[in-house]
Amino acid sequence: MSTAVALDHLGVAARDLAPMAAAYERLGFALSPIAQQSGRRRPDLPVEPWGSGNRCAFLKHGYIELIAILDPALYDNTLNAFLARYRGMHILALAIEDPEANLARMRAAGIDIPGIAWLERPVEAGGPIAKFARLPFPDPPEGRVQLIRHLTPELVWNPKWMDHANKAVALEEAILSAREPAETAARLSRLSGLPVEPDPAGGFLLRLPGAAGAAGPFAPAMETRVRVLAEAALPTVLPGVTAPASPFMAGMVIRTEDGTAAARGVLAGIPTVEAPQGIMVPPAYAAGAAVVFA
Repeated sequence: MSTAVALDHLGVAARDLAPMAAAYERLGFALSPIAQQSGRRRPDLPVEPWGSGNRCAFLKHGYIELIAILDPALYDNTLNAFLARYRGMHILALAIEDPEANLARMRAAGIDIPGIAWLERPVEAGGPIAKFARLPFPDPPEGRVQLIRHLTPELVWNPKWMDHANKAVALEEAILSAREPAETAARLSRLSGLPVEPDPAGGFLLRLPGAAGAAGPFAPAMETRVRVLAEAALPTVLPGVTAPASPFMAGMVIRTEDGTAAARGVLAGIPTVEAPQGIMVPPAYAAGAAVVFA
């Protein structure tokens, strides 16, 4: 298939990994070990170590990436530019099944992309190397917006890192805002190869049809969504959240297996907010990203 099929992951960025990881552990997520990244800055360059690294909350469908700068002396993987805009979510990755077919489609659509970008990292210190094929949209104002195919999914979706106290099972929705939502929606439509439709809250909605195994080896075929809202509509979906910049990756909806019962217990003591889709952790308690448990 030459289109995106699912929401693969969202990335929350910070300069320091430890405080961000502690915040998400407080929300009830089990996190993978620290992994420093490496890759090619361009398809024609060799693999080199990067200064960025992450810890992740792997779900049955998709995952949340917590990414930060581990070594300031190395290539920063554009994190400093992201963090100069705001603290929070800066990465939106959509799952694909055929990188070559999607590359051809993107080029036919006039997207100036040099080729498939390769990324790799150890799953843990001294462990096996996970590998990924990426098709990033070149320099979009939204942040890092890309298509991704996991070449070694069994290495990263390890059940020992997937027992979450909040009973989270699926990354279901990404929520963005923009002063000109039509422009962001058009870019996402070109990237994904899928049409957008009006969002009931005001803005646009991209529906990803789903494919079993596309967003992790345990992933069911389920619809996931990306919403691009007008800035005025953002607080109606994420109460109290306002955009510090435009475009803005504002938050996410995480599906739980028990209707948020466990999450509500875990989140006791955090000043959560009732949102239309569930219980929301404000950005101040989730490293700058609103997290809604549904």
